[in-house]
Amino acid sequence: MNALIQAVNARVRAIPPGMRGILLMLFSVLAFAAMHATIQFVAKTGMHPFEVAFFRNFFGLVLLLPVLARNNFRDLRTAQPGLHALRGFIQVGAMLSFFYAVSITPLATVAALSFSAPLFAVIGVAIVFREKLTRDRLIALVVGFGGAMVIIQPGVVPIELGSFLIVGSSALWACAMLIIKKLSRTDNAAAIAAYMVIYLTPLSGIAAFFVWTWPTAEQLGWLVLIGVFGTAAHLSFNQAMKEADASAIMPLDFTKLIWNALFGYFLFAQVPGIWVWVGGSMIFIAASWVARSEARAKKRTG
Repeated sequence: MNALIQAVNARVRAIPPGMRGILLMLFSVLAFAAMHATIQFVAKTGMHPFEVAFFRNFFGLVLLLPVLARNNFRDLRTAQPGLHALRGFIQVGAMLSFFYAVSITPLATVAALSFSAPLFAVIGVAIVFREKLTRDRLIALVVGFGGAMVIIQPGVVPIELGSFLIVGSSALWACAMLIIKKLSRTDNAAAIAAYMVIYLTPLSGIAAFFVWTWPTAEQLGWLVLIGVFGTAAHLSFNQAMKEADASAIMPLDFTKLIWNALFGYFLFAQVPGIWVWVGGSMIFIAASWVARSEARAKKRTG
């Protein structure tokens, strides 16, 4: 078995870093989509999404412990403990909002609106780091948030709670993305994922306490699977950010809409409307435009 693991590791190391980043991002997107589908399935069995969020973090922590113990928990060494704590408090709000939204919203709509996170990151960079809102950024913001309006259609159809929660969650997740990118310069992917569940497990547990019902054996099985999907997705995403430029891998996030639409159709008979695809494409194009323009600017100044 050790020989097999070493052979696989050698093959992986032989792949160029940029390509590794692309493959990791594709896997991360698929794992996130599978987690979304499983969250909605468990919620339909009667479990509150706050409790689902707690078990996602709890089982994620359990799954990470052997990985961390293999190196005597040396991976937990960090030069930025304060940033990990800040990310934990921000991300628990994003996670609780998102899990609740996933439980009541078609999966394709979830994916389409979640593409707005990079656009919120642009606003965050401008506010926190005092970076200038360039023409490219402003155009992307207008197109991207226009896409969100196409999906939500305020004034045409009643605004659904799920859509509102996804947009709010995306804004919080954007803040977490900025922190993750900064943490990835000094900490490895295992540490970033581990500190997330270390903080989110007790914080989400507080929210779950008020809606607690003991899960059945079948529900526990699905909850473990959510933990597996979520942990794999975050580990892959964090490592992808280290292996490749964001401009190269973030466009691959669009496959999330395709996977979510497929899961929604085959598992829950959800058929996304044309405006979900139109609006999702607008948001995705805007987010990709930002990523590419940032990469070009970085090359000019670098």
